[in-house]
This record gives sequence, C-alpha cells and structure tokens, in this order.
Amino acid sequence: MSLSHFDSAGQAHMVDVSDKAVTSRIAVAEGHVVMTPETLAHVTAGTAKKGDVLGIARLAGIMAAKKTADLIPLCHPLPITKVSLELTPDEALPGVRISATVKTTGQTGVEMEALTAVSAAALTVYDMLKAVEKTMEIGGIRVTLKDGGKSGRFEATP
Repeated sequence: MSLSHFDSAGQAHMVDVSDKAVTSRIAVAEGHVVMTPETLAHVTAGTAKKGDVLGIARLAGIMAAKKTADLIPLCHPLPITKVSLELTPDEALPGVRISATVKTTGQTGVEMEALTAVSAAALTVYDMLKAVEKTMEIGGIRVTLKDGGKSGRFEATP
C-alpha cells in the first residue's frame, strides 16, 4: 500500500482530489482529559477562575475544525457544513470526554477536522484548569466514524 501524500520520488505533496466525486462526508472523533475528582468538581460546579470550561472548549474545537488546513500542512481547505462538539464530565474517568462531529459535501473527508476539533477542545480544557492541576492527561484521541467517499464507511470498535 502506498501513502497518498508522497509522490513517486518520496516527496511530500498535497493529494490531487480533482477527479474524486463530490459526496456527503462525515467524521466523528473522540478524546478525553483525565483529571482529579477535585478538578472535575470545578468543571461541573462552574467555579473555574477562567470561566465556563466546557463552553469555551466547545468554541475552541469549532474554531479549530475550521482552521485545520492552516494547521496541518497537506490538508485541503474544505467547506465545512457542520461542526458540533459534546463535552461530557465523567466522574468514572474522572475527567471530560470530548466528541466532535464534522460534515461537508466535497471531494475529501473531514477526519482531520474532527481530530483537530477534539485536540483543540482538550487543550482548552487543560488551559482553563491548569492553575488548579498541572498533571491532567489528554488522551484517547481517535476517529470513531468516517463515512462518505470511495472508501465508504468506517466505524471504530469501542
């Protein structure tokens, strides 16, 4: 299997998608931020000094998805038609679970946009709470659903 972002000489290049069909595309990514129960209590009680942790992280994720092509060198700029993020406090983790859904109608998928949204939201959660806890861990970032295009549907196992 060859990697599409390299030409025959092994040089990185942007993939030509001009011959691909325009189709509806969707990607879902997830991740989490693990923290102490005491830090999570600031999230759920709304007592973080910087403000609404989940609301601000949600906006950061949306903004990041729209800027993915500016951040990842070989990503195509895409006309994103939907970005939504769910940030859910989870006492069992303990921490915050993050899920991003991104949609477009185009010639290439939106997996990178969904991953970027989750990453930026997780980094924002960390930034908002770092004064309380510096040992938080960001992890589990992965694509859980991709649909549309020639390769069809992919769903990750739980």
